[in-house]
Amino acid sequence: MAYKTTLRVRMSAKDAHYGGSLVDGAHMLHLFGDVATELLIMRDGDEGLFRAYDNVEFLAPVHAGDFIEATGEIVSEGNTSRKMVFEARKVVTPRPDINDSAADVLEEPVVVCRASGTCVTLKDRQRRG
Repeated sequence: MAYKTTLRVRMSAKDAHYGGSLVDGAHMLHLFGDVATELLIMRDGDEGLFRAYDNVEFLAPVHAGDFIEATGEIVSEGNTSRKMVFEARKVVTPRPDINDSAADVLEEPVVVCRASGTCVTLKDRQRRG
């Protein structure tokens, strides 16, 4: 069975960490952690633990007001480990050049971050599969 999920969130002013309302890249990793948790619950019936990222690529800036869609998928499994891949895409962006509440749905989402990593669910915590 394939395990995939998607989470969509709006970056708020409180998420902006740098000048120009720029959101720090670590926020994308936080989203990936939430996606990984959901995948482990779907797969094992337990939140499990994130063990390590083996690759992270920050590809485009994220700003307050952007809507980010974070996706994840379990691509392989061991006895307790689950290898996952993640992608975050900007799907809506604000348009302050028009007015303070204007925004556009992007025709082509912009990939802002990709990552892969491994999560672990201890054998005695696995309730499914």
